[in-house]
Formats: sequence, C-alpha cells, structure tokens
Amino acid sequence: MLGFCVVAPMGDALAKILSNKVALGQLLFMRFGVQAAVLIPIIALTGRIWRMSQRVFMLTVLRTLMHIVGIGMMVSALYYLPLADAIAIAFVMPFMMLLLGHYVLGEEVGMRRMLACAVGFIGTMLVVQPSFQEVGWPALLPMGVAVNFALFMLVTRKIAKETDPIGLQAVSGMIALVLMSPVLFLVPASAAPILAWDSGLPMSTWSLLLAIGLSGTLAHLLMTWSLRYAPSATLAPMQYLEIPIATIIGFAVFGDLPNSMATVGICIVIASGLYIVFREQAIGRQTQRAPVSEGGVPTPAE
Repeated sequence: MLGFCVVAPMGDALAKILSNKVALGQLLFMRFGVQAAVLIPIIALTGRIWRMSQRVFMLTVLRTLMHIVGIGMMVSALYYLPLADAIAIAFVMPFMMLLLGHYVLGEEVGMRRMLACAVGFIGTMLVVQPSFQEVGWPALLPMGVAVNFALFMLVTRKIAKETDPIGLQAVSGMIALVLMSPVLFLVPASAAPILAWDSGLPMSTWSLLLAIGLSGTLAHLLMTWSLRYAPSATLAPMQYLEIPIATIIGFAVFGDLPNSMATVGICIVIASGLYIVFREQAIGRQTQRAPVSEGGVPTPAE
C-alpha cells in the first residue's frame, strides 16, 4: 500500500507534466493501452480467470466508462491545480462513499461518522477556496473525480467477488480501447482539439506516456496485492499517506506547496478520514463481539 501511495501521485505528476503537451484523448488512450498490453500477457501466462457473465460484463463496461471519465477529470484538474491540492480535494471520496453506502445501499451510518463527513467536507472547502479564487471552476474538478470514483467503487464492490482483479483490469483496458478508438480516430481534430492524435510527438513525450500507463497499471497491481495480504481495514489509514507524498513530489517537481488555508484544510481532511476509518474498525469489532439474540441474529452494535 505504501508503494501505491508513492506510485499513484508519481503517475499524476507525469500527467501534469504532459497536460499541456498532449491532447487528453491521446493521453487516456495510451494510459489504458499500456494497461491492456501489460496485463493481457500476465493473464495468458498465469491462467487467471478473465471470462465474465453478461451481468458482470455490462457492469464492467459501466465501470470502465467511469474510470475513463475520472482519469480525464483528474488530468484536466492537474492542468490548473497544484498536485497536492488536487489529490487532497479528491480525498472527499471516502466521505462520498460513506454517504452513498448509507443512502444507496442502506448501510448503517452513525451520527459521529456523519459529523466526521461534515467536518471533512469543510476541510475540503478550505482547500478548494484559494484554488477557486485563482483558477475558477476547474478547482471543482477533483470533487467531480471524487463523486465519480465513489460510484466507481460501488460498482466495483458489486462485481469484486465474481471476477479476478487482474483479469478485471485487463478486460477494462481492452474495453477502454474499444470505446475510445472510434471517438479518437474518427472525430476530426478540428472539431474537438481535445481528441487530437499527434503521431509526431518527440520520443521523450512518448516515453512519458508509456510511464503514465506503467505507473497506473503498477499502482492498481500494488493495491490488489496489498489487499491480498492484509485486510482493507488495516490498509485504509495508509492511503492518506498519498497526500503528504503528493505534496513532496509536487514541491520537488513543480515547486508547488499548499498555502496556509489549504494546509489547514488538508489536515482536517486527513483527520476526518482517519476518524471514519478507525470508527468503522471499532464498529466492526463490536459487531463481531455482539451477543446473539434468541432468534440467532446478532444484536446490532451501538
């Protein structure tokens, strides 16, 4: 998980470097193309399961569309925002997940976790406010990323037990290429410059595009492997290391540091998110120890 927290913001930094050099459509196509090119041979060599039922396949198509949109919004945000600010704003996602789990899946969410959501959202607004003053509406793009990936995670939870994670990522890469190819290569660049394909890019730019695909693929594999060897409740707090690591990378590569208000907001976001994580761990332990009623149903934890 620590590897993921390092590799993921490194990939975001590469995307920020290329955001004004390569059209978004070409960047996304290379991102998912490399993912497919790396993972399909792994599937072939290891004999992993990649076949899906019709229901799982349709949900995978929806999940892939969300993935494309989410990465597209994040890359667009990085064109305007410092790396640490964009990632910190996007970390409103755990709060979105909690609310969606409550209102969409009917999961129980106590008052204290709801209050932590509200505090975390206030922290996010402290990060957004100075960025919004400087660049306007693009400062809200990471919040769109958060909402998108919260829905992305809900769909993933629906199919996680029915498919192999690496097989899912390989199939998603192929689906993304199939979905993007007609749009990218049939729509004239004059009509949509964002979809322009430039085959005359310098080798250094192609190398960075390859690195973005490799870093995104490696980050997902590192997270998959971490979840294989440790429970998600143990790993979830470590994900917040991504924010300070992104701050270090952003300063080292771009010379960017969050201002005082954004720094306070980032600290509030991290503290609120960690509270929710540890509170859910405590509730999980209470549920496991809950006495069984006469009907054989565990008594709900407080």
